[in-house]
Amino acid sequence: TEVMARRSETDMANGWLATMTGVLLLGGTAFAQGDRTNFEVYSDIAKEVRAYAHYSVFDDVSVSVEEGVVTLEGKVTMPYKRDDLEKRVSLVDGVKAVVSKVSVLPVSQWDDNLRYRIARAIYGNPNFWNYAASANPAIHIIVDRGRVTLTGVVQSEVDRLRDMGV
Repeated sequence: TEVMARRSETDMANGWLATMTGVLLLGGTAFAQGDRTNFEVYSDIAKEVRAYAHYSVFDDVSVSVEEGVVTLEGKVTMPYKRDDLEKRVSLVDGVKAVVSKVSVLPVSQWDDNLRYRIARAIYGNPNFWNYAASANPAIHIIVDRGRVTLTGVVQSEVDRLRDMGV
């Protein structure tokens, strides 16, 4: 009986160890398959926006992610761009909801002409050719009823001041 008591005690200890190992393994799997971080979701969304074929230098969309809820903000030149971006973003793994604050710029030949003139002035300037060479230029030109807003990133304060002077 003493041998049987030791065996059952050993069996219980082994059973407990096996159970705890299983819990840890399952817990690790659940963690690995769990929610993605805001940064991971943001990175995938940023790639989706940049890869969108109709996203141009005349559109500007910013993204924020909080607990899987994505907020899109900015302006685009056509309604289908806003709709397409919302759909693309909603399909990214980890997105629970999309809040769109993207507005569509009004149709205006005057604004279109101004957009093209500013783009030629900026990207035709040899000082900015390195920005124009990328697939998605760093400087975006938003024209809304004649009001011009430049958004994006430049490499130096000199480039920023030069850009504003154009």
